Amino acid sequence: MLLPHGTMFALVDGENFELYRNAGKEASPELTAVDVPDLAPTNYSAGMKDHDAGSRYPANPKDRTSRLDEAAHVAAVTHWLNKQAMENHMDKLVVIADPKSLGEMRRHYHKTLEATILEEVPKTLTGRSGPEIVAALRA
Repeated sequence: MLLPHGTMFALVDGENFELYRNAGKEASPELTAVDVPDLAPTNYSAGMKDHDAGSRYPANPKDRTSRLDEAAHVAAVTHWLNKQAMENHMDKLVVIADPKSLGEMRRHYHKTLEATILEEVPKTLTGRSGPEIVAALRA
């Protein structure tokens, strides 16, 4: 996959959000870290499914709180990405997120953000270096 100069990379999981920009060339990308905002997860309705509320055998409350925290974090990241796209701060984006987070993100995509997405990669790559991320994308 060719990665145009200036492409942004959002790496997301239930607890982490990392942002990179391709400072290299299209054929030889060099990812550099970009500062991410301190996001306050406030959308605690995110990720709630009907069966969670009415289950005959409710899940462990601690597990349920953890799932809510993760979904709220992912929703907050997506809303920030939406804003960046709508304010024309990014025009090319690659989203790399674990499958669960990616599914939650898709629920919150704005059409403007969808138009900027070059690729979605359902992998957990948070905490990896730029070269490791590029190698994983090419694998």
